[in-house]
Amino acid sequence: MSIKESFGDKVFLAMVYTFLISVVIVVLYPLIYIVSSSLSSPLAVSSGKVWLWPVDFSLAGYKAIFNNSEVLVGYANSLFYTFFGTIISVTLTVMFAYPLSRKSFYGRNFLMIFILFTMLFSGGLIPEYLVVKHLHMLDTRWALIIPKAIAVWQVIIAVTFFRTSIPDEIVEASEMDGCSDLRFLWSVVLPLSKPIIAVLVLMYAIFQWNSYFDAMIYLKSEALYPLQVVLRNILILNTTSSATMDAQKLMEMNQVADLMKYSLIVVASLPVLIIYPFVQRHFMKGVLIGSVKG
Repeated sequence: MSIKESFGDKVFLAMVYTFLISVVIVVLYPLIYIVSSSLSSPLAVSSGKVWLWPVDFSLAGYKAIFNNSEVLVGYANSLFYTFFGTIISVTLTVMFAYPLSRKSFYGRNFLMIFILFTMLFSGGLIPEYLVVKHLHMLDTRWALIIPKAIAVWQVIIAVTFFRTSIPDEIVEASEMDGCSDLRFLWSVVLPLSKPIIAVLVLMYAIFQWNSYFDAMIYLKSEALYPLQVVLRNILILNTTSSATMDAQKLMEMNQVADLMKYSLIVVASLPVLIIYPFVQRHFMKGVLIGSVKG
């Protein structure tokens, strides 16, 4: 027997659905607009004809991007920094966080206070630059990977996960069986920690992919620039002189530049959009670690 909803319930549900649909529209429209603009002709984009769907379908923006060797080099560099940077960061974070989650680890409280202190105070940009310089990492790929390899917030999340998800009884049982700490971490902890590893991979990968400030400070060689710096140079620091070209040529270049903005956004966002569906299930579980559950 179904329960008949009252008029007030129906009005409330209608308001909820209206609100949720409005939120979906607000979120989706900019995404659709960017993709549609990237697939439209330069004239349609510059004249503001694109509203929702592509106008005068064209791949001119993508052709302009991939015909630029700097973009391809920057894309390859960003993939390198993201792949190896994420592996190193996740490895170091797990190796640092797991001992801190065990009650038998001597000095863990002091270390937790020490790393929490770094969230409030830091040495600043100049001391960090001097450290990188004295380690001979300036103008090398390692300058974008090693200095920011471990993030305090990710360590705290990992410590919380290990503390709540790896019971002390399992640790004690492994010790009775003669299992070493490294073997226990590899054979027991990591297989049980897929959710938090997925969270760490996604967080570190997004950070590495979007990072550009460190590259501007530590890198001099354009061959090492990540994609974000290359895009910045193309869109913001384009210094092509307009005095040596006619008005028609200048107008065409400006139209292509407007189109490239949208195409570059799509190209730069693709890796994250590809990775997220594979880690989404574990990511949702991992981010809820430590939350209040009813």
